[in-house]
Amino acid sequence: MTDGKQTAYRTKQIDGLSIFYREAGPSDAPVLLLLHGLPSSSRMFEPLFARLSDRYHLVAPDYPGFGHSDWPDPKQFAYTFDHYAEVMNRFTETLGLARYTLYMQDYGGPVGFRMALAHPDRIEALIVQDAVAHNAGCRPFRARYRSGSDCADRQGLHEVVAIAFSCGVRRAIHERYNISRDETATP
Repeated sequence: MTDGKQTAYRTKQIDGLSIFYREAGPSDAPVLLLLHGLPSSSRMFEPLFARLSDRYHLVAPDYPGFGHSDWPDPKQFAYTFDHYAEVMNRFTETLGLARYTLYMQDYGGPVGFRMALAHPDRIEALIVQDAVAHNAGCRPFRARYRSGSDCADRQGLHEVVAIAFSCGVRRAIHERYNISRDETATP
């Protein structure tokens, strides 16, 4: 953790892989876990770090094979949404993040939804921005979600997802993080 707006650049060993992440904000502030899209990395969140790190504890990892994290051989590492979710869940456990809001952009959607399904008790809220929603990305999630086999609080998770999609992501971000519309306008 860092004081205020200073961003720290760190790595953690997860399953023998070096996972790079950016972190900023007070350690006692609400946690916002930022899951990047394809073909990006945690660097895409620099503008959010500048705007939110005085009020929130921001953590933005690079997945294996992205940014500054290790790039394991595909023969040794399964580059799947399921495996990314497993690695990211272990990453949050290693950092001691017990509860957080998931901000999922693009490719981060299938990763984050799987994380939420595996550990709904850790999820404070979901912020979804242009998340991948095609069958290859969501079919396994939908099948497990419908069965309820992996989700102790299936109804609660369903309500969070429904609220996120029904009220509009931009408005939800403004309300949740008390940001004026001017702060999120494109320069």
